[in-house]
Amino acid sequence: MEPLLEALTWISALGAALIAGVFFAFSTFVMTALGHRPPAEGIAAMQEINVVVVRSGFIAVFFASAIASALLALFALLRWDHDPRAIYWLAGAILYVIGTFALTIACNVPLNDELAAVDPASAQGAGVWSRYLADWTWWNTVRTAASLIATAAFILALHAPAP
Repeated sequence: MEPLLEALTWISALGAALIAGVFFAFSTFVMTALGHRPPAEGIAAMQEINVVVVRSGFIAVFFASAIASALLALFALLRWDHDPRAIYWLAGAILYVIGTFALTIACNVPLNDELAAVDPASAQGAGVWSRYLADWTWWNTVRTAASLIATAAFILALHAPAP
């Protein structure tokens, strides 16, 4: 069982770190750069990013990290009374599964869907883009923080003594 728990913790830590890095890049410079372009260009670029991302390795890491984290949450609950790692597994899992994965589905994906439905060259598109830049980046920054703190929790679990 210990090799499985260690593997799940490593997968969760590395996956959350990779995702945090991608999200960090978007919140700190990608969205700013896209916002500096004329709305039609920024919209078209982000529409393409949103198509490409779901066909990339990002999705595999995003989902695998959620699955591994959810499994660690289960192990944390089963071992709560005798495993010092349980608190870190549970904290990391909650942060990643809810603060990153579920937040993406609840907040960022609907914004992406709204952006996908507009003509980049339209006045409606420019209005959606203005709101999108602010709202999407805000929720992305929250996801960044959740992923980063989840990474820290999983690292702490790797350093905590096994029972």
